[in-house]
Amino acid sequence: MSTWRDDPNAIPPWNERPKCHCGFRTWLQVWTDPLPQGKKGCRFFKCPDIDDDFKACTFMQWIDTRPLGRVSFNEVETKGQYYARHTQALEEARLAREEQERRVRQQQREVALKIQEEQFQAREAQLKREADEQKNRYKEPAQSSTTDGRNKKGKFLRFTQ
Repeated sequence: MSTWRDDPNAIPPWNERPKCHCGFRTWLQVWTDPLPQGKKGCRFFKCPDIDDDFKACTFMQWIDTRPLGRVSFNEVETKGQYYARHTQALEEARLAREEQERRVRQQQREVALKIQEEQFQAREAQLKREADEQKNRYKEPAQSSTTDGRNKKGKFLRFTQ
């Protein structure tokens, strides 16, 4: 199976490129100078030098150890193509991050609703218990009418000593 490393005219996928010291994905270039000897026509990755702090990044990584033959220079990645891929990768990363944040917010909403529902049910149960307790408090004195010295018919009993 042929890969981009075997095809001298192939541009590698964005996610397979190494990152330079600046943290950017590298730019694919072809060595055009006669020195070092034997490197003319070899592909290499280099820093795209898009950092705005004007520090010189010297990152460079050879892809080919020897020239692969005639390389079509119209197939080499231009700075514009690099920036287009870089911008696309940033946009895809932003969209993925936003989707992840959306999922997290949705999960947080679901958890919050579940907690509110549980609190509501607990409060509802507490109010029912309180209402039942209050009903029982009012029933108890009415049922124990014989304790105030009256018989079941409501007449007072006489106590003799």
